Amino acid sequence: MQAAYLPEALTPDQCDALLALVQAHQMKDAGLVRGATAHQIRRAEIAWLDDIPQAAWVMERMMSLTARANRETFGFDLTDFGESPQVARYGAEREGHFDWHSDIGAGTWAAKRKLTIVVQLSDPADYTGGTLELRPDSNVAEAPRARGTAIVFPSFVLHRVTPVTTGTRWSLTLWSHGPSFR
Repeated sequence: MQAAYLPEALTPDQCDALLALVQAHQMKDAGLVRGATAHQIRRAEIAWLDDIPQAAWVMERMMSLTARANRETFGFDLTDFGESPQVARYGAEREGHFDWHSDIGAGTWAAKRKLTIVVQLSDPADYTGGTLELRPDSNVAEAPRARGTAIVFPSFVLHRVTPVTTGTRWSLTLWSHGPSFR
């Protein structure tokens, strides 16, 4: 599968700092594109980092990581990062999950998504389940679970987060944008 893996995209201290900022703010029930809610598809809470001024450093880091992965692996025509980074919390108390989906959709920004970057913010020992799986073809691949590791993949690739059965999985996601795929 064509994906870029970036170990140590964030340090454990950076993961801790980001989680502390997010946990000090109100999280919202996660929806789908255009604000639709469907808990059978996605059950999580999210925070948009544009709403947390002290987290501004995250955008610069994520843009740098995405640009590097694009340069080294994809070569896509990227024009902007018009969406806020999103932190998601998938808790076992709600069987947090996100069923199979792609990140390209009918919304204004979702229609322009080219690359998705996801950083694992939790220590893998802190939860069970919650595996990020990608299905670029008939095979399913598991994303690395190491804390601070990023995976970058084309936004059209089907992926999911399996239900969290114990603990809490935290992740950070950002999308880059550009002209439609041809």
